[in-house]
Order: sequence, then structure tokens, then C-alpha cells
Amino acid sequence: MAKKSKPIPEFHHAAAARARREEGQDRRAIVPLESHASVPSGREDAMDIITAQDSSRLPNLVPIRHGRMSVSPFTFYRATAAVMASDLSRTPTTDLTLQICGDAHLSNFGVFSGPDRRLVFDLNDFDETLAGPFEWDVKRLAASITVAGRHNDFKEKEIRRATRSAVTAYREGLERLSHIAPLALNYIRVEIEPVIQSLKDPTMRKRADKVSQKAQLRDSISAVGKLTEIVNGRHQIVSRPPLIIRLDEQLAATGSKEIQDFFGSYLSTLPHHRQHLLSRYAVVDVAHKIVGVGSVGTRCMIVLLESGDGHPLFLQFKEAGPSVLEPYCGDSPYSEHGERVVQGQRLMQTTGDIFLGWSQLHREGLTTDFYFRQLWDGKGSFDPEGMRPAGFELYAAVCGDTLALAHARSGDASMISGYLGTDSTFDEAITDFSSGYADIIEADHGVHAAAIASGRIEAIRDI
Repeated sequence: MAKKSKPIPEFHHAAAARARREEGQDRRAIVPLESHASVPSGREDAMDIITAQDSSRLPNLVPIRHGRMSVSPFTFYRATAAVMASDLSRTPTTDLTLQICGDAHLSNFGVFSGPDRRLVFDLNDFDETLAGPFEWDVKRLAASITVAGRHNDFKEKEIRRATRSAVTAYREGLERLSHIAPLALNYIRVEIEPVIQSLKDPTMRKRADKVSQKAQLRDSISAVGKLTEIVNGRHQIVSRPPLIIRLDEQLAATGSKEIQDFFGSYLSTLPHHRQHLLSRYAVVDVAHKIVGVGSVGTRCMIVLLESGDGHPLFLQFKEAGPSVLEPYCGDSPYSEHGERVVQGQRLMQTTGDIFLGWSQLHREGLTTDFYFRQLWDGKGSFDPEGMRPAGFELYAAVCGDTLALAHARSGDASMISGYLGTDSTFDEAITDFSSGYADIIEADHGVHAAAIASGRIEAIRDI
């Protein structure tokens, strides 16, 4: 006679999740959802913060940074994460912390190849990552949407709708993800092809497909074709000062032991099978290459490697300094900022670069932290400035949903979801904040332009 099966009891985790959700809801009494609409008061001088960052950068590149910042309020915003971190510390802040990006603006989302060579969409810049209040990332993203929408000359209602769509997608995404097991979360990722196929507007689908196709062609082979030339029978990176400058003489002056120690330290941060893979390549050439807007002036190098059969591989190693969040959120738990960036990226990204690692370069009594990644690995981006209102709104929502996934992987989605609630109160508050903060950014951009005009700041444009 078969035994009767016992009734399945309620899982303990369901009750625990409800308790955390209720605890999050109780936090509204301390930091009401509506309070997030307030913009900072008693601000530090934005120009003092910006120029203080110049002191740690390569002096000859600082004017290029200011030139790129000056193009528009949006490019200015991209380079002023330190200013916004200071501002956010002066706004109502929850103690609901997790690993945050620290610079989650529109242009820091994009496409890249996963290890299986399928294109994914995710956050792709973690220079400022640190544990901090979840809403700081949401506000950074939302304000970027408002600033970019104004730059595109969209109507105010179109801008508000796009900004709100990102926050709503974040809130609803976090609620959905709060019911998923941590292991299952580890396997979720936003693949670009299904997103493209879901687009109903033919024009939007065509533009997205073009970005996808272009990204698939961006690899080390295409980088060799665009960045190198044949000199004495071997590939050599082409110098294009000041954007790209070969470092052969500087590296020779550094000494082979320091370089060997530098790369050896990097290799030790990779799993053994990745170390074995890289051991089949040898360094051929190194150059300094300017990237982005906010990163201009930091030490960012590209490394050309070749296998014994001549197959190329381009790596990038980028300087990592203290996060702009550290004065307000506490010091990094890692002794090296390269490790801070890498470990934060691994926590937040759904899939990552197989060569992601870190190292320190010791030279002339100075120690500089770096992190490594592939230079071009299916990387692509969607330019907010070329979008129409409908496509802009959709892109904003995808970014909001993607940010929710990144946060759910590193934080307590149930508690935060309980705090946010199921209505649009938080969405409207952040949209109002973004409108007020965009006014501040435009004013700061004007002050920056005046400083350039007066000669207080040197700027080189069109580079």
C-alpha cells in the first residue's frame, strides 16, 4: 500500500520576503516617497569639484576633457558624476543600499558580446561603482533622460513621459524580480535580438538592427584594421596625437621587470583557464588612447597582443581612482580601485568580459591602479541624440528595467520594492526631481562655458 504524501508546507522564504517587503514599506515614514522630488540645496560650487578632479589627470589632456564637456548640457552631465554625488548627499536618502553603478546615465548602457558571442544589453561603465543608496542610480539615470530630452528639443510632456517610463520600468521590474530565486536571477540577461524583434515601429527596428549589426563587427580583427599599420613586417598601433599615442619609449624607460610584474599581477586575478588562454598571446604594442568624456585625462591604454599564429587580441587597461561616491558612502572595501571596479561590475552585470581583471603599476615611486577588459568585443551604443520621442521613451524604459536587474542581483529587491510600492508616487517624484535637476545642470553648464570664455579654464574642442 502506497504511503500518503505529506502536505507541502509554506516555504519559509515566502514569509521572510513578505516581512522584508513590509519593512521596506515602513521606511516611507522616515523618507517619504514624495521627498525624492526635492533638489539639493546648499550646494558645493560645481566648478570647484570639476577643477579639483583635473589635478589627478594628465595635464595635456585636461583641455580636451573640458572641450568635450562644453558641447552641450548632456555632455557636461556625463562628465560630472562627482558633482551629482555631492548633490545627492544633500537630498533625502534612504539607507536601502546595494552595489550601485554610481554613473548610470543613458550613455553608460549599451550592447556587448557575452561569452557565448550573443549580444546583450546592460550597464557598461563601472568606474564609480560602490555600495550606496539604490535611488542615487535611479536619479542619475532619470536626470540624464531629462537633460538629453531637452537637448533633443523634445516637448516637455514628451520628456516627462520618457523620464517617468524609465522609473516605472525600474519599479515594476524590481517588483517582478523580487519573486525570482537568486540563482535564477544569475541567469537572466537582456539579449538584444528579442528586444529588436519586439519593436513594432519599422523605423525603430531598423535603427536598432543597424546598431546590432555594427556591434557584431567590432572585434579585435576589425580593431587591427582601424588602429594599426604594418611596420617592419609587424603590426604597430598608429599614433594619432593627442587621441592615440604609442608608448614604446615610455615603456622602455619603465623597465621590463615593472611591466612583467604589472601583467603578471593582472593575470593572477583571472581564473586559471583564462590565464592559460592569454598565455598563448604575446604583447606586440601599447598606446595611450583617449576615451569618452568624463574619463578624458585619466590613464587609459590599449594593448595589442598576437598569438603565435598571428591572431590579434586587443585589451584595454584603464586607470581606476577612488569612486566619487566614497566621500559620502564610505571607503571601498578593496585595497585596489581596479578590484573595486571589477568586483562591482561582476556583481551588477548579467554577463561579463572574460578578461576582466585588475593590476597596479609601480613606476618612479608612484602606484597607479588599473582594470583590464577587451577593447572591442561586440560593443555598441544607442545615441540618445539621434532618437525620436517614441524611440527615446522606449529606450529609457529598457534602461530602467536593466538597472532594476542590476540592483536585484546585488541587493534586497523585496525590501526596496516594498518601499517603492505599487503606485506611481515614486515615479512622479523622481520625474519632478529630474526636471529641477536638469535646470541646475543647465546653469552649471553655463558657468562652465563662462569659465572657458574668460580663460579660467582652457578647452580644446573638435578633438
